[in-house]
Amino acid sequence: MDIKRDSKEVIVKCIGRVVLLFSWAIRASLCGLILGVIGGMFSLAITNVTGFRNTHPWMLYLLPVGGLAIVAMYKLDKEKRGTNRVLEAIQSGEEVSITLAPLIMFSTIITHAFGGSAGREGAALQLGGSIGENIGNVLQLDEADKKIMIMCGMSAAFSALFGTPLTATIFAMEVVSVGIMQYAALVPCSIAAIIGKEVSVMMGAHGEHFPVPGVTRFTSKNAIIVIVLAFLCAAISIIFCEMLHRTEHLFKTKIENEWLRVVAGAVLVIVLTKLIGTTDYLGAGMNVIEAAISGEVIPIAFLMKMIFTSISLGSGFRGGEIVPTLFVGATFGCLFGQIVGFNPALAAACGMTAVFCGVTNCPISSLFLSFELFGFGCMPFFLLCVGVSYMESGYSGLYHSQKILYSKTRLKYINTKTK
Repeated sequence: MDIKRDSKEVIVKCIGRVVLLFSWAIRASLCGLILGVIGGMFSLAITNVTGFRNTHPWMLYLLPVGGLAIVAMYKLDKEKRGTNRVLEAIQSGEEVSITLAPLIMFSTIITHAFGGSAGREGAALQLGGSIGENIGNVLQLDEADKKIMIMCGMSAAFSALFGTPLTATIFAMEVVSVGIMQYAALVPCSIAAIIGKEVSVMMGAHGEHFPVPGVTRFTSKNAIIVIVLAFLCAAISIIFCEMLHRTEHLFKTKIENEWLRVVAGAVLVIVLTKLIGTTDYLGAGMNVIEAAISGEVIPIAFLMKMIFTSISLGSGFRGGEIVPTLFVGATFGCLFGQIVGFNPALAAACGMTAVFCGVTNCPISSLFLSFELFGFGCMPFFLLCVGVSYMESGYSGLYHSQKILYSKTRLKYINTKTK
């Protein structure tokens, strides 16, 4: 046994790990810095155009014009697969064009400016994935490392926009292939997410946090109530995914011309808004989410948001599905709490967590999201919600390119895509 040679090998390996850590720290920091700046600007732009629209209601009547502008912009993107293309890039090494980043940024801003019903965090996956991929190209990384850079970009952009670095880190690793996580990306994604958030905050963009009023004891009765809520939220998540996919399919089959399609969707949004007499379902609807967390809700709010978002995104407007998902979960949960006599604020928080889990198929990310948004005080409730919603939501999902590698109910490898 050559002790001296073995010692040298150990030292070389240690040095190699240190060099690897240092190199990824530099790459991830660069990614976090770039996307922190872009994400901060994007977040502020969404906030400003939303504020302008709220004080100038006539902007809604220009929604068809905004839709036409989006269609014209996306003539630059022949594939038009959005988030699905980013997931496929991580799975199979497909290229993500740099044009995807400005396209999703400006089209989402246009959607919010004129009243389309959409979020912004879903757009972060496309924004971050596109920039992460191209940073990898500039640094001349191999295919495996470029996949990690794509996940870094997703984490940094999500964290910059939502202010939840823990969720952003795990979500980028979990959303691609449900059942396994690529832990090689853990350190890079963590660094990118933390820096992305901090840079975004320095620019004046702040994340979300919702304190849950009141104290609710974890008793057997309350646990059963939350399990029922999670079961219903799983059903809501399936319905919402079906509505999004079927509405998009219906628009494409009934109105083949994409210019007419987006105008038809815009007109429908305008007519519905005027019929119900409120603008609560336009844009992201963060004010409605905040009201639900405080225990106030309109009974049909969750259904109306599902309809408005399905029409907006299905007809060709761009944006994220995640905040509408949180809107639906919060309002449905609050309504459920009021009906059964359970703390409506806590029910709204549980509803947000459960529906998010149901549509993304990401239980660990959903649990961490609940902690970052609401704190750890209600942890047992969130844990139950996530577990039940994940099991009962089946294999529906927002993203058709997402893979479910292992069964949700058995220790069995199935390797199927979401419906």
